[in-house]
Amino acid sequence: MKKIGLLGIAYNVPDKVLTNSDLEKMVDTTDEWITKRTGIKRRHIISDPKIATSDVILPAAERAIERSKIDKEDIDAVLIGTVTPDYFFPSTAAMVQKKLGIKQAMIMDFEAACSGFLYGLDIARGLILSGNYKNILVVAADLLTKITNWDDRNTCVLFGDGAGAAVVGKREDAHELIDVLSSGDGKLGDLLILHGGGTVNPMTKEMLDKKLQYLSMDKGAEVFKWAILEMTRISNKILEKNDYTSDDVDWLVPHQANIRIMEGVAKRLNIPIEKVVITIQDFGNTSASSVPIALSKYYEDGKIKEGQLLLLTAFGGGFTWGSALIRW
Repeated sequence: MKKIGLLGIAYNVPDKVLTNSDLEKMVDTTDEWITKRTGIKRRHIISDPKIATSDVILPAAERAIERSKIDKEDIDAVLIGTVTPDYFFPSTAAMVQKKLGIKQAMIMDFEAACSGFLYGLDIARGLILSGNYKNILVVAADLLTKITNWDDRNTCVLFGDGAGAAVVGKREDAHELIDVLSSGDGKLGDLLILHGGGTVNPMTKEMLDKKLQYLSMDKGAEVFKWAILEMTRISNKILEKNDYTSDDVDWLVPHQANIRIMEGVAKRLNIPIEKVVITIQDFGNTSASSVPIALSKYYEDGKIKEGQLLLLTAFGGGFTWGSALIRW
């Protein structure tokens, strides 16, 4: 029986690696402090300022399409979740479509920050259920180092660059997307925000002088609290809705923001840490691409086996959050 799910998945990160030891030479921090508080040891960052988000996406998209065993011309929609687009317009999806050489497809960017991949799966599933689309390229990608203030030691140690891509379609051998839920609360948006560049604070010299072009995080403890609360809540909701319990979960795949957040979510879901996909030590927080990078890495390493139940969950600026169940 045909089922909606992932036909292929892949990730890509830049070659340049920035270690905690490197950061010790840049800001007032230590490897011990970063590791203890975040779990991060290294992150991949772009080495050339001319590299765009679409450039990092392209290899991941090509591999995902190749692994899906379909022709790229069979892709009829390209959806990209990102907060670091190539341009305001045309969309990064348009740039990726152009670079892939796909002639006709619906092309759209959307913004859900670190929940981008979950939101993308939700949108793709709905489009396929409509009957108007068959194969959708869902991409989550961010180059957060381009909007990071490298003088702010509280945020610059957290972020890395990367892209994750999946082809979602309806086929007998699909990794079944059992369900996906998305939610959010705009009242909390000011806690994690990029103030400059939009219509509230247009691009001006004054805006640049105030460094409003960089992301800022206010009340990190509040962000930490809400991340654990909402990732746990929506994960429990999707499990209950589909008649599963946490005991049925083989792998929890959380947003890789902070090891303590992941541990907190796992504890509240009663999922042992041995069943948590953890890649933050090697990639840092890559925002929207965090979940697909983690999923792809464990898949490529052979850790995810056929028949296993995967619980994906994420939380990001906005605030946004989401969860998905996948039968591999």
